[in-house]
Amino acid sequence: MAAEDSSDPAARSSVRALRIAMIGTRGVPAAFGGFETAVEEVGRRLVDRGHAVTVYCRSRPSMPGPVPPAAVHLGMQLVHLPALRLGALEALSHTAFSVLHASTGARPDAAFVFNSANAPFVPLLRKRGIPTSVHVDGLEWKRDKWGGTARRYYRWAEQLSARSADALIADAPGIVDYYRAEFAIPTELIGYGTHVLHNPPATRLAELGLKPNGYHLVVARFEPENHVDVIIDGYRRSSAALPLVVVGSARNPGVYARKIAVLAQDPRVRLLGKLWDQEQLDQLYAHSVSYLHGHSVGGTNPSLLRAMGARTAAIAWDVRFNRDVLGVYGAYFHDAATLAALIEDAELNPHHTQEVSEALQRRAASRYNWGHVTDGYEDLARRLVSGYSTQGLSRGRAVRSRRNEPDGARGPSAAARGTP
Repeated sequence: MAAEDSSDPAARSSVRALRIAMIGTRGVPAAFGGFETAVEEVGRRLVDRGHAVTVYCRSRPSMPGPVPPAAVHLGMQLVHLPALRLGALEALSHTAFSVLHASTGARPDAAFVFNSANAPFVPLLRKRGIPTSVHVDGLEWKRDKWGGTARRYYRWAEQLSARSADALIADAPGIVDYYRAEFAIPTELIGYGTHVLHNPPATRLAELGLKPNGYHLVVARFEPENHVDVIIDGYRRSSAALPLVVVGSARNPGVYARKIAVLAQDPRVRLLGKLWDQEQLDQLYAHSVSYLHGHSVGGTNPSLLRAMGARTAAIAWDVRFNRDVLGVYGAYFHDAATLAALIEDAELNPHHTQEVSEALQRRAASRYNWGHVTDGYEDLARRLVSGYSTQGLSRGRAVRSRRNEPDGARGPSAAARGTP
């Protein structure tokens, strides 16, 4: 199995430590989503390698009693800044405040901005001499939850990311191909990571009335592109003897959430709502017979990797992003009828299901390793500081800015060439 951090500390001792800013997420400790998890896992490892990492965090609404926000988390310096509580403007306003802060005073050597929606603030960072990379995430404009205005904004932000950032990061080959086709620009392929669980306990399952290997699991927000309704419908059509456990909820109750509530009236379906207890969630992943994954938009999905790391067989919506992650070890569905048959097979052939789960865990350990992911970020940060930028494009090839280019500067990393 691959080591958690494969880099040689001795080899790093003679190279310059960098000041790195992480901008555009809710911040750490990670409790909300994939970007926050990436910032925490990569940031802490960069600190271990001698770099100074600053993470910009959203100030949380006031709570009763003195609860000052932490200034340091796992070695990362935290800067808590406000955000306008105005729906979609909340994230953008916090990024604006963060960029203003990073652009004044002791500026970082390099900045990683997460989410292409934050692209309007990248030019200010670069104007202040801060080389900047944007992690573009998935294809947000394809999400059904967004209206026409939001979709147009995300499309425009994609273009601005390609035009204004020194480098783009994607965590899935499909996103790399998309940006190459749409904007003729190279994109760094830096995969995502997960934790591999070995012999996890099952002590927290009883609190939920569950037993090990006694249920199927889905973890997802209730949004149309995650196909929770199709998953429940497919399960209902099956002859499965084990219950379906659904972890998740809707941000804003509406027609789709009501549809799920109606489908979940089958007594075999259990809606648990949100579950923030990570220890209990790990045990749910690790002791389910199968993990049902309906996400169809985006790149490498953290929930799918989490199931793999927990040694759980995965049945996923049939799109390239999921096939890139699971490979030949995944089972794939595109409608309720197909899923029903796959769920029945998972129960009727436990030995095969176990073999698949073990193969997926090995795949997670070798391909989705946080140490390898950190290698990609560290390498890119060094290249950015040395002058690498995609803004000097000539016939579709990235060239280096001459402002700081050292002799023997390297080209794109292995991650950029397609190694996750």
